[in-house]
Amino acid sequence: MIRFKNNTVLLLMILSAFGLSTLTACSGSSDNGKAKAASDGGEDHGDGDDHGAEAEEGGDHEEAGGVVEMDAAERKKQDVKTAILGQRALAEEVIVPGEVTLDLYRTAQITPRIPAQTMQRHVRLGDKVEEGQSLVTLSSVEMADAQGALIVTSREWTRVAKLGRGVVSERRFIEAQVTAQQARAKVEAYGMTEAQIDAFAAKGDASKATGSFDLLAPQAGTIIRDDFIIGEVVEPGRVLFEISDESNAWVEARLTPEQAGHVEPGASARISLDGSDWREGRIIQIRHALDETTRTLSVRIEVDNADDELHPGQFVSAAVNIGETTTVLAVPAEAIVLMNGSQTLFKVEGDELHPTAIETGVNRGGWVEVTGGVNEGEEIVVSQLFLLKSLILKSKMGSGHGH
Repeated sequence: MIRFKNNTVLLLMILSAFGLSTLTACSGSSDNGKAKAASDGGEDHGDGDDHGAEAEEGGDHEEAGGVVEMDAAERKKQDVKTAILGQRALAEEVIVPGEVTLDLYRTAQITPRIPAQTMQRHVRLGDKVEEGQSLVTLSSVEMADAQGALIVTSREWTRVAKLGRGVVSERRFIEAQVTAQQARAKVEAYGMTEAQIDAFAAKGDASKATGSFDLLAPQAGTIIRDDFIIGEVVEPGRVLFEISDESNAWVEARLTPEQAGHVEPGASARISLDGSDWREGRIIQIRHALDETTRTLSVRIEVDNADDELHPGQFVSAAVNIGETTTVLAVPAEAIVLMNGSQTLFKVEGDELHPTAIETGVNRGGWVEVTGGVNEGEEIVVSQLFLLKSLILKSKMGSGHGH
């Protein structure tokens, strides 16, 4: 029994030694795999005990060592855009509330000049129209009388003009000419265009004087108001349509008198619907009368609206320059990404994109002052920063250490 026990102990010792050797071999194999992965990711950590030093150095070292390899063709494919670091003028600004309104200088109301009945609608709310396009057909008794007079006087003037001054008296000649001109001016004043008048007068048939005529679009734009029904009798001045060119919009921003005192027409401004996506504009007018309720001054900002995202009545944030301008080394705010708690830019060095921690100063107008970490003239990435960050993180996860 004792010998068996000793043999058993001996056997256990042999098995233990064999197991430890196997575990050691496996551990070594795993470490070699991680080192390769780390080497592939641009890092070489070494064996076992070095992990403590790695942890003490912190994650900043890891991210600073990360590199994204991406040539120009691939950057273009991934929409990774770059720019050269340079100086930019940054001005002090205030953020104030504003409201989107129509550009009244690009807006027109369509109204009849005489009492008329609506006969046919040619456009509807929301339609895009071109200048000179027919909007609505009207019929009017007054227009019918004017059209009849135009036919008669035009025919008489044509006859007298053919006879000439040698056949008819000077008085008769002038009367026929003036009467025809007056008849023409009357139908034009009622709403017919010169082209419509010429086409109508060429018919030379008084029976065609039905009083029917079209109102035409005075400008290109969008129908933003459509306020009548077919068969309705409308009075002069009644708004039937409203057309606005919405490629531009106005924003009425409210400033205190003190703030407005630092603003001049032509100065730059920005507006945002959500506080993050900003679009550029410029100040075109400043009201000189305070609002009686808010005791503020309205500053009118003109903004490009080619994408048709701004509509009258929307509330926005407006950033208005009110201070002195300072020229500093600056980058677009979207070019900066947070990595391991540090503000980071990606520098372009050939086909390699290197994350580089930077120091920043003021943030104005969507631009951030850079006070350290990079130099003027260096090329940096200004788009798809989160894509690059994710590539680095993915690479590190693939080369991470597992036991």
